[in-house]
Amino acid sequence: MTDKSVRVRFAPSPTGPLHAGGVRTALYNYLFARQTGGQMLLRIEDTDQARYVPGAENYILEALAWLGISIDEGPNVGGPHAPYRQSERKEMYRDYAEKLVFEGKAYYAFDTPEELDAMRKRLEEAKVPAAQYNAITRLQMTNSLTLPIGETKKRLESGEPYVIRMQIQPKDDIRFNDLIRGWVVVHSSQIDDKVLLKSDGMPTYHLANIVDDHLMGITHVIRGEEWLPSAPMHVLLYRYLGWEATMPQFAHLPLLLKPDGNGKLSKRDADLGGFPIFPLQWTDPKTGEVAKGFREEGYYPEATANFLALLGWNAGTEQEIFSMEELIEAFSFERVHKSGAKFDIQKAMWFNQQYLKDKDDRTMAAQVQPLFANKGIEISDEQAIQIVHLLKDRVHFVREIVDESAFLFSAPESYDQDIVGKKWNEDAQRGIAALADTLDTYDGEFGADNIKHILAETMETIGIKMGKIMQALRLAVTGSGTGPDLMVTMEILGKEEVMRRLRRAVAVL
Repeated sequence: MTDKSVRVRFAPSPTGPLHAGGVRTALYNYLFARQTGGQMLLRIEDTDQARYVPGAENYILEALAWLGISIDEGPNVGGPHAPYRQSERKEMYRDYAEKLVFEGKAYYAFDTPEELDAMRKRLEEAKVPAAQYNAITRLQMTNSLTLPIGETKKRLESGEPYVIRMQIQPKDDIRFNDLIRGWVVVHSSQIDDKVLLKSDGMPTYHLANIVDDHLMGITHVIRGEEWLPSAPMHVLLYRYLGWEATMPQFAHLPLLLKPDGNGKLSKRDADLGGFPIFPLQWTDPKTGEVAKGFREEGYYPEATANFLALLGWNAGTEQEIFSMEELIEAFSFERVHKSGAKFDIQKAMWFNQQYLKDKDDRTMAAQVQPLFANKGIEISDEQAIQIVHLLKDRVHFVREIVDESAFLFSAPESYDQDIVGKKWNEDAQRGIAALADTLDTYDGEFGADNIKHILAETMETIGIKMGKIMQALRLAVTGSGTGPDLMVTMEILGKEEVMRRLRRAVAVL
């Protein structure tokens, strides 16, 4: 930590939907910013125009809003460092790239694609482990380090295509202290002369993100582990540009792994497993292919955020359910894991179930009524509340209440034969017939407590213990040997329907 006010940024590329790993990165940035009273920026890194996907930026904005991650500065809210799209900042990057060339820290490279391919082929044939454009190979290529000054000038003035490459010095150790991984040391021989400015005049990620982070006063760069190999080069760029004293602190987050822990989580894994890895549903504008979203699958945003927060971090306690406010208070880099985190969709469902159980019955009833209506079932507000109360502890998603309540709207046409064989005996038949007769003459309130009382009295009268009849009674009412509270189920069904079901079971079984 520094005395400087914390400023973090989430900087996605609009190349498609936001992966769960990206969402977690945004979430950790947000938690840290809010915990420290700092600011969180959103910056759209769209320098790779070839990979730009229409609709992706709006998707990012909508996804963050759905999850409750609010942005202090960005393309949707503005701010003192606008614009927040890198494509709109194009001209400023060239100035920094040219400055590095002037100072001998970068150079013009005129190599054609064919020349680059030939260079790689030569290195591969020579069994060089990594075919890189580096301190050795650059001396055999077409660039301003190998060409006479006049020749370089002539090529530039003629409009010949070129890129600007960073000039990595040999025999140099690059060190930085990662907030999660500790000290990282990389020798410059492991780094190639990355392109900083492309032939179309657009900066690469490496240049643009360093310039923007500096100009926007970013104090902490919190991003995925996949950027760790690029970090030494970024540290060098801060040094080359004279900004090393104000360089942000780095924190590289662990990967999200496949459910079995073998390899990085991908869209293909999600497709094969039938689970979402994107916050919102995404329709590919080219193919029309639809990818599942947590929102559309019925997950609550707060449950999704809670699940993602604990993928690679824990509070050091037994607590698992955290509100956003509790996450903000508890978050720390010290407890972020170095190793990858398995993406366990069953755990995500469990989180959603916990949040669902905590919801108000009336609120959930308003959510299920349209779902029933879509199936042609009209229910009153009171019925919806009763059904929600009956089933909410048994489902993971609101939509499942509709399926789980099917037995309330149609009498059983068949009965669980395993339960029939074990529990449907002479006592069961006699007891259920007696209960139907008792209900026929009962004209009081048909509530769960009264039903239980009537059942107990009837069984006592005919000399059958209640425990001997309960599973058979459930079978007669629902067709199954298991299910939610039977007395409440009978209350929802109403006296007439319960009697019909009891008598049909006696007749059929």
